[in-house]
Amino acid sequence: QVQLVESGGGLVQAGGSLRLSCAASGRTFSWYDMGWFRQAPGEERVFVARITRCGGRTSYADSVKGRFTISRDNAKNTVYLQMNSLKVEDTAVYYCAAGLGDTYHSWGQGTQVTVSS
Repeated sequence: QVQLVESGGGLVQAGGSLRLSCAASGRTFSWYDMGWFRQAPGEERVFVARITRCGGRTSYADSVKGRFTISRDNAKNTVYLQMNSLKVEDTAVYYCAAGLGDTYHSWGQGTQVTVSS
């Protein structure tokens, strides 16, 4: 397993942008597919985006498609989530996760993103 630490959250106005980072410990980062999830108050954690081990394939939730971009730098053991055209409904705690396929076994502690109107 890997240890994951998210950063980059904060308060932004609607229409603005943020870039989240997730730094992984250990030398096995490139072995794992990486995902971003989010959880709004009173709601379940939901999938946001995913990137394969070598970065060759990405997938997104319909709600963020065209606005968010996931990327990774295996040399830096880091995965990113670039979030543009943010909406109030994007407000949530964002988590990164490591795993294989659709199974995630390591999670970060989360970073708060708040979008104001």
